[in-house]
Amino acid sequence: MEQEDFVLREIEKIGAILSAIRQIFFGGKDNLAIIPEKQLDNAKDVLLNQIDFDLDEFLELNTEDSIEYMNSLKGFNVENLELLADCIAQTGFIDKGDSQKKYFEKALQLYELCNLKSKTYSIERESKIKAIQCV
Repeated sequence: MEQEDFVLREIEKIGAILSAIRQIFFGGKDNLAIIPEKQLDNAKDVLLNQIDFDLDEFLELNTEDSIEYMNSLKGFNVENLELLADCIAQTGFIDKGDSQKKYFEKALQLYELCNLKSKTYSIERESKIKAIQCV
């Protein structure tokens, strides 16, 4: 029982961190003067320091290693995986450079992992996948 409470707190903590990153990076109105590169660096630092997720390393992994990497991280349930995929996808939509394709590939991998782990079909997730595929 105590172990379950700890796991639930960890899952909630990761969800809160991902939501905060998403708000700062994509929805925050107070940080309009910060350039996107600086926001991305800040988001990477928060991910690494708070939940031990290295975005740069993750972007370089192949599909199998990406799945293994995500499965090695504690506290990533389907909802948190989807939040992370949303952040990575939105970064891809902002980045018009060479990295855009990598961001989209990783977001699609995470959405597919969500589909594999989830017991329910998500129309919203499928529409996100289609939006990326149309770019």
